[in-house]
Amino acid sequence: MNGNGSVELNASVEQVWAKILDPEVLAECIMGCKELVLLEDGKYRADLAVGVAAVKGKYDATIQLTDVEELKSYKLIVRGEGAPGFVEAEGLIELIPAEEGTTTLTYAYQAEVGGKVASIGQRMLGGVAKLLISDFFKKMKKQVENEQKTA
Repeated sequence: MNGNGSVELNASVEQVWAKILDPEVLAECIMGCKELVLLEDGKYRADLAVGVAAVKGKYDATIQLTDVEELKSYKLIVRGEGAPGFVEAEGLIELIPAEEGTTTLTYAYQAEVGGKVASIGQRMLGGVAKLLISDFFKKMKKQVENEQKTA
């Protein structure tokens, strides 16, 4: 499963960068995230409760940021396991300065799932992945732009 997209944000690259690296903001934006704990620089442990069709459950996951280029991009690696199965995903997030203090955030991802959760079919999983990612960036946009309004 793979996909890509972009989001226009009404904030500078510096402001967006600070938000997309803030563990508290990430925890609020990740659907089903119960806890996000920093293990070491750029690596987190996450407790996630996610439901996909009839297969619902908790996942213990690690989230790692690699290939970090300050104010430009990073690779996000997610590995999670739980009773419903496993997920391994990799994403690339890039920030592109746009006009008048706005930023374009682009993303591309590929993911693989296994176990019970894989039995619901790739088509449905693709839809669920898009929903999770769309929800994440919608919440991130709100986080970034709410700060702009209060600044």
